[in-house]
Amino acid sequence: MAQLTIDLPASISTDEAKLFLAAKLYEVGKLSLGKAAKLAGYSKSSFIELISKMDVPVVNYPADDLEQEIAL
Repeated sequence: MAQLTIDLPASISTDEAKLFLAAKLYEVGKLSLGKAAKLAGYSKSSFIELISKMDVPVVNYPADDLEQEIAL
């Protein structure tokens, strides 16, 4: 695994930065839910709860695909 070093402002904790990074990487499809949760240091259920509060969709299912599934 690669390592990244960032100088954070005092107002942002390391845990908070990990959570935001993991949430964004999950949101854009770069990490699975499990890997994002692990990166952030949370269980899957806790991570789901946290990202839901951040308005990050837990299930990213395109509307067109959903319509096709319903039509079947």
